Amino acid sequence: MSALKPDLRAALRASFGDDMEAFEHALAQPAPVSIRLNPFKPSDVRGEQVPWCANGHYLAERPVFTLDPRLHAGAYYVQEASSMIMEPVFNATGFVGRDITALDVCAAPGGKSTHLRSLLSDGSLLVCNEIDPKRASILCENIWKWGHPNIVVCNNAPERFSQLQSFFDMVVIDAPCSGEGLMRKDPYAIEQWSPSLVRECTVRQGRILEAVWPSVGPGGYVVYSTCTYEACENEEQVERMMTMLGAEHVEVTGTEEHGIVRGKNGIGLRCLPHLVKGEGQFMALLRKPGMRNNGRSFRKVSSPVVLNTELHRMLRSANDLDFHQRRDLVHASHSTHAHAIEELIQAVDPIAPGIPIAELNGRHVKPHPALALSTLLDRSAVPSIEVDRDDALRYLRGEALRATQVSGLALVVFDELALGWAKGAGNRWNNHWPDPWRIRMR
Repeated sequence: MSALKPDLRAALRASFGDDMEAFEHALAQPAPVSIRLNPFKPSDVRGEQVPWCANGHYLAERPVFTLDPRLHAGAYYVQEASSMIMEPVFNATGFVGRDITALDVCAAPGGKSTHLRSLLSDGSLLVCNEIDPKRASILCENIWKWGHPNIVVCNNAPERFSQLQSFFDMVVIDAPCSGEGLMRKDPYAIEQWSPSLVRECTVRQGRILEAVWPSVGPGGYVVYSTCTYEACENEEQVERMMTMLGAEHVEVTGTEEHGIVRGKNGIGLRCLPHLVKGEGQFMALLRKPGMRNNGRSFRKVSSPVVLNTELHRMLRSANDLDFHQRRDLVHASHSTHAHAIEELIQAVDPIAPGIPIAELNGRHVKPHPALALSTLLDRSAVPSIEVDRDDALRYLRGEALRATQVSGLALVVFDELALGWAKGAGNRWNNHWPDPWRIRMR
């Protein structure tokens, strides 16, 4: 870790007081390595369990994740353990097992979105948004590799969602912050820190909270989180919401035994690196006053997109799906969300209204790479190419795979995990792994 700047040290001392020595000692230690398994896919990657997350695991050392095909297949997500307190916070909403509509408004690169999708009921709809186009592309990649169909991805300013009055049962705001909680693992967090950055983040966070509040329905919840220790970015933001907008703070219980502490004035949860095996994290749960309706009840509508027979047979439960064409891509989601997605298309113009399943080029239709990684795929409907680790890495680098007298489309599979498509061309399988996703490391 880089040396702390004097003004940063003074700010941290104001936050930690007598714990400053223990805090600095923790920062001098190696950062823990943790992953979160995908419950929709098989995985044999295991380690010491993160105590507040059912699928979270610590690893004894940091492997070269880029060279693990399981990561690219979406079998797990590399996520900092303290961020996984999303799980007890979500459990406190009472939404476990209930179909809801949720929004992650600052979602890239996708850690909290993929975690939330694992916690939501199978019939829930999750909308993931990222304002930066490049980061939105990374968000799409991680969401599609996770594999669940009921996810919409948007690329908008948070203010755009204020048009969707009372649309969401739950909104997650992992707010842009001064990043003090990442100092041990990311030297840039120290380099970029300044009092002016703290002030800028405080203003930006307040704007985001105010912008999305109208989109939360009565009886709905907001999860507000940062990775900083600054009270003005954490507890004071929550208090401001309580005063200005009538938000109700909800206490999350059962985490004290793991070393997670209450925030100032009892508001929210704080993970501190000298008390937990993780980095710095603040998370609070707010409720909007009123009674929640029992969820939307939509009738199935006829999809305006008609799939060809070959693509239709590749889908599990295709008759229960709805399809939306956006430019040259066809996206799929469960038909119960058809009206909600139409509303989203009108209001916020999502870049992916569901999981893309097909690419259109005139009359030619080919399966999208996301379909290969999705739980929608009926793997019995397509031939598979079982590969070892070496060939899996060749495939992920974009190389053709050796073969003898092959033709047609096939699914590349490593360790029971689907990776992507290949097209037979005599003595080789031509590679259909997307170029932006390819491994550049040798």
